[in-house]
Amino acid sequence: MIKIVMFLVAASFFCRWALGKWPWDYLRPAPTRSQAIFRARQLLNVSAKADHAEIREAHRRMSAMTHPDKGGSKSQMQELNAARDLLLDELPHEPLEPPK
Repeated sequence: MIKIVMFLVAASFFCRWALGKWPWDYLRPAPTRSQAIFRARQLLNVSAKADHAEIREAHRRMSAMTHPDKGGSKSQMQELNAARDLLLDELPHEPLEPPK
């Protein structure tokens, strides 16, 4: 019995080392679009009622902190851009202003 447990523990650590995930991570379902939208709202710290201007302002504010030139990383900036794009895609298109 102990040999089986030790083998499972060793196999789990090998899986983590070789593939970058624990074996039980493969059992979780893939995130849905609604979960991705929820995470994007949390990342940008905007409400579900946020409009185009609020989302863009939140993106500007967060990108000032996470931009690679300001000490952030490229992956953080990519995640922030993806969150902005996802939230903007969910909103109806912004009405065009008539020319003056």
